[in-house]
Amino acid sequence: MDNIKMWRSCGVIPKIQVLLSTYNGEQYLNEQLESLLAQQHVDLKILIRDDGSRDSTASIIEEFIRKYPQIIKLYIGENKGAKASFFDLLDRAAESSNDFDFIAFCDQDDVWMEEKLISAIRMLENGKNSDSMPMMYCSATQMVQSDLRKLAVWPEPPRQPISIYNALVENIAVGCTTVLNREAVSLLAHNMPNNVPDVIMHDWWAYICVSSSGKVVFDENPHILYRQHTNNALGGGTDKWLMKWINRIKRYSKGKNHYIISNQARVFLETFQGKLPSKQINIIRQLVDISQKRVFQRLSFALRQPFYRQNYMDNLVLKILIILGKI
Repeated sequence: MDNIKMWRSCGVIPKIQVLLSTYNGEQYLNEQLESLLAQQHVDLKILIRDDGSRDSTASIIEEFIRKYPQIIKLYIGENKGAKASFFDLLDRAAESSNDFDFIAFCDQDDVWMEEKLISAIRMLENGKNSDSMPMMYCSATQMVQSDLRKLAVWPEPPRQPISIYNALVENIAVGCTTVLNREAVSLLAHNMPNNVPDVIMHDWWAYICVSSSGKVVFDENPHILYRQHTNNALGGGTDKWLMKWINRIKRYSKGKNHYIISNQARVFLETFQGKLPSKQINIIRQLVDISQKRVFQRLSFALRQPFYRQNYMDNLVLKILIILGKI
């Protein structure tokens, strides 16, 4: 009997806390909160951190709190961006980790299908090898336009193994799909990055940490309507693919993507090196330091290193960036 069936047979349902960071989200926040409250077969709590909104976001949340005071909690923070806001939420959630079985990251402008959370929990419970294993769930999304008209399903399922050697150079986890078990929350809370600015995003950090010490599962079935705004160029066909690469090249030419992977890997190594095998520490340190090496050393490393991205073209670009010393 799996844990879901066991919980139900005992008249208990899994407890999950949703972590939601908001910022000037008045346009779509009502829809998102309604979709959270409609989640099936879970004991739901919602912890919201507002990142200094200047619109009616806080008022909308307070109206929901009046209706659901036992479910929704809000605290107001200074504006410091989504990444730091989610780390703050994660830190607060860890303080009451005994009160829930899972946590989920949530964005302010999507719509969750009613089976979203229970589907994630089922995959986490069926995928773990022991009760003490940190587990992380992420999934594909149903991309939609602002009015919820369907676009494409994105991202594609991973073609290569999910491992630390992928996680250090690529993020497969869409943050708003991510669900963590209690052990993963504890792992993250006890190993917060010592330099948050060098962490690319909170979901990427979670992917790296859990893949190094536990297990990450990917659900190719979407359970979330993921809004694409006019300035969003992710996925969805040839034109979107081309735009993605044009935007990447523009960012790279301006130096915005230089060293972000090696900087994040350095923070991970500083945080986790006491928990990693010596062979793994050595290869990660080489990744961190490779940009300082001579070109023939970078070429040699690019050809033999174990790191990889899921897509063939992305993997080729990874090798080129290593050779250029801009990883």
